[in-house]
Amino acid sequence: MKKIIGGMLLFVLLAVWGSTFLGSHCQVPCGIYDDEARFKLLFEHIATIEKAMKEIAALSGQNPVNYNQLVRWVMNKEKHAEEFSEILSYYFLAQRLVPKAAEAGEARAAYLEQLELAHWLIVTAMKAKQIVDLAHVQSLRELLAKLQNSYFKKK
Repeated sequence: MKKIIGGMLLFVLLAVWGSTFLGSHCQVPCGIYDDEARFKLLFEHIATIEKAMKEIAALSGQNPVNYNQLVRWVMNKEKHAEEFSEILSYYFLAQRLVPKAAEAGEARAAYLEQLELAHWLIVTAMKAKQIVDLAHVQSLRELLAKLQNSYFKKK
C-alpha cells in the first residue's frame, strides 16, 4: 500500500514539476487559441530585441566595457529572437495557418501570403539574433504588422 501511495505521490509531483516547463501553447487539438495574445507577445519580443540591441551598443561604447552586462544583453536578445521564431513555427505554422487547395482561390492566395510573411519573419528574427542592426527590428515590426493584417482579414 505504501508503494502505491508513494508511486502516486511521485507521479503527481513529476506532473506538477514538469508542467512548469510548458511555456507555449501545446499542439493538442483542444481548439483553445488566442491569436490576438500571440501577436501581442510577438510585438513584445520585438521591443525586447530592440532594447537589447540598444543596450549592447551603449555598453560596447563604455570604457571599461562591462562584459558581464554585455553578455547578458546578448543572451537576452538571442533568447527573445528564438522565442519569437518558436511562436511563429509552433503556433502559427503548425496550427493556425491551414493549407488551402489551389481551387480555393482567394483563400489560397491569403494562405500563401501569410506563409511567405511567416517565413520572412523567421529569417529576419534569425538575422536579429545574429547581429546588432536596428534595421532588422524595423523589418520585424513591418512584416509582423502585415501578417497581422492579413491574418485577421480572413476572419
